[in-house]
Amino acid sequence: MTEAALRDPDADDMTAWRRHFHRCPELGFEEFRTSAFVAAKLEAWGYEVTTGIAGTGLVGRLRFGRGGPRLGLRAEMDALPIQEATGLPWASQLPSKMHACGHDGHTAMLLGAAQRLAAMQRLDTDWNGTLHLIFQPAEELGGAGGARRMMDEGLFDRFPCDAVFAMHNYPGRPVGRFYVREGAFMASSDRAVITFHGVGGHGAMPQLATDPTVAAASTVMALQSVVARNVDPQTAAVITVGRLEAGRTYNIIPESAELELSIRALQPDVRALLERRIHEVAAGQAQAFGLRHTVAYERGYPVLVNGGPETALAVRVARQLHGDDCIDADATPLCASEDFAYMLAERPGCYLMIGNGDNGHAGGVPTGPCSVHNPSYDFNDRCLDTGAAFWVALATEFFHPTA
Repeated sequence: MTEAALRDPDADDMTAWRRHFHRCPELGFEEFRTSAFVAAKLEAWGYEVTTGIAGTGLVGRLRFGRGGPRLGLRAEMDALPIQEATGLPWASQLPSKMHACGHDGHTAMLLGAAQRLAAMQRLDTDWNGTLHLIFQPAEELGGAGGARRMMDEGLFDRFPCDAVFAMHNYPGRPVGRFYVREGAFMASSDRAVITFHGVGGHGAMPQLATDPTVAAASTVMALQSVVARNVDPQTAAVITVGRLEAGRTYNIIPESAELELSIRALQPDVRALLERRIHEVAAGQAQAFGLRHTVAYERGYPVLVNGGPETALAVRVARQLHGDDCIDADATPLCASEDFAYMLAERPGCYLMIGNGDNGHAGGVPTGPCSVHNPSYDFNDRCLDTGAAFWVALATEFFHPTA
């Protein structure tokens, strides 16, 4: 390794990396160029790099001394199938592919930390432990995505971790401010498809048909009562009917109607309750309207649960870096979901958020806060140095605690 390879990166380095990833987004399990870029950087800085985990995933390993604790830091690499509308100079160069969730920034932040930690490993002989940097593919693909597949391929057997951490940007919150909480922090995410099977017919002779659209419409309304009347009002739960599909033209009663649902919960027992009630509501509606029905229910990400000691460590590190007011240690849980939940189900750890500020753009002009998964979204490069510094400080405290 040369001194140049190990020099401390500044925000400009990470910004260049982030915008490179943004220009060339890759969807889940297609992150070949991104993975190769990350692997080349890690190898140049002295990491032991293992590629090909879950196809395009990789792990960089750095050893400090002998033995000691084992730390995992994870970032995602995949983009979304969205046509970008920001108009920024570094906008996606590929049609219908876009880094609309900030994974380009998460990868760049972890790379910046990786370079700093490699320099520290060379110079500091007081540390003992092993650092595993996990660059994951396909976070956006739901239950069949990258975290589950990496684990199925022996991630934690091959790269043991005593604790794992990950970070995500938080649009609309002050840049660089951290948000976290012990316990349930992000929701489970399930999907259901309810299909009503009737008898088609002429729209002018409904008495000769059995109309599934009426049952579908009634079910949309009946499902609203599940959260409103079956779930404790102090407990978060969501049932969203994202798709209702029936028929092809105005004067034909169709043979079937289909609803597609997104289901979220912050507690396992509430998750089970929602699943049971959705089956019961669908069955009741089918019986009421004289139809057959089917429910295809798919469980996706579990509830993401942060461990107590690991959350306390993250809070302590953030406050050491930026003062007591830089972190909300009792942040409101989110009903969005994250496949890092799978990793936290097998290893203790913590998932936290970093404020992304006013990050929306249109025609290259800032528009204010903008949600992720939006064609006008862009990761805020002002987060990069703060995020990388947090990872470095977390590793420092983990391997060489001061408390």
